[in-house]
Amino acid sequence: MKKLLFVINTLGRAGAEMALLGVLNHLDRTQYDVSLYVIMAQGEMIAELPDHVKVLNKSFCSQSVLSKRGRWNMVKTCIAAFFRNGAYVRKLIFLFKTYVVMIKAGNFQIDKLLWRMLADGAQRFEENFDLAIAYLEGGSAYYVADHVKARKKAAFIHIPYENAGYTREMDQACWDRFDRIFAIADKVKEHFVAFYPEYAGKVEVFHNIIDRSAICSKAMEQGGFDDDYQGLRILTVGRLVYQKGYDIAIEAMKILKDAGHEAKWYVLGEGEQRNKLTKKIADLQLQDRFYLLGAVENPYPYYRQADLYVHATRFEGKSIAIQEAQILGCAIIASDRNGNQEQIIDHVDGVICELTPQSISENIRYLLENEEKRKALGRAAENKAISEKPELYRLTELLA
Repeated sequence: MKKLLFVINTLGRAGAEMALLGVLNHLDRTQYDVSLYVIMAQGEMIAELPDHVKVLNKSFCSQSVLSKRGRWNMVKTCIAAFFRNGAYVRKLIFLFKTYVVMIKAGNFQIDKLLWRMLADGAQRFEENFDLAIAYLEGGSAYYVADHVKARKKAAFIHIPYENAGYTREMDQACWDRFDRIFAIADKVKEHFVAFYPEYAGKVEVFHNIIDRSAICSKAMEQGGFDDDYQGLRILTVGRLVYQKGYDIAIEAMKILKDAGHEAKWYVLGEGEQRNKLTKKIADLQLQDRFYLLGAVENPYPYYRQADLYVHATRFEGKSIAIQEAQILGCAIIASDRNGNQEQIIDHVDGVICELTPQSISENIRYLLENEEKRKALGRAAENKAISEKPELYRLTELLA
């Protein structure tokens, strides 16, 4: 039986983590001995792991990484990582140099600053694996490259690399030590190769694997909208972060309201921008039109009950939320960004619009007023999702 190790940064409810579950659920438990190590040892999705997956963390916090208690636990994890495995001076020097580079570039991101330290301060294992997979860039990639013993190593890239804030200085040539690098979309591959042309020969596309039958089943469970609103509902699912463009979405909702269009917009997700977005909603007097519902365990009944799904992001790799919306037959509007453009054919199985409040509101109005067009787009999206085939062989062929 082949021994596989997957490493990921957290198990919070987000796209890469959902995609990892898809891979783990599709692996044949009779052929593979599967282990998982989570760099931050935290995340609510720990309860959703298949029972054949062994978690190697000595302890684990099931709190959301976005909750108050969860954030405090992450602080304690970072402190512990600094003191674990020694090399304090080297860790301090790296933190200082990286901080200076980020400030000069005007792109300070605390997670990017800490990933190298967290990887160096993570648990170490004497076990040798047949294949070790870093399922996310950053901490998990650094950890697998530098501290895991494996016959073969693979890494996954989920975002347009140059937009994410990574630098060659941070990566410290970690990609040299991987046998294969998987990008989750064609454009993600294109961006990574542009950033690292020397690795072009080892980069392949590996599309996200998600469990269609499980999503459809969960969509029929109790849950979803609990208000008595009978009008048209707009849905967005994703963390409350700058990347997701909620500030622009709120302004689009303001245009719709001022024009007299009846609709309500609901967002499922939690994140660092909640207070800022709540204030913007209040300033534009949209408390009765734009709702931040927080993170939910089962978002799929909301997809099923929504009239329109909108994904107006500033940048994107390949969105799990769009894939879920397609599986559940939603009419979709997405911003004209690389990842979104790769998932949607404009006016065939969704609508691509400019990332401006005016363009978003105009396309929402068009689809809300054209029920037949909405239904046609939803049917096409569902058919497209059905036609996608898992690509697990791209990973397992490394074991040959």
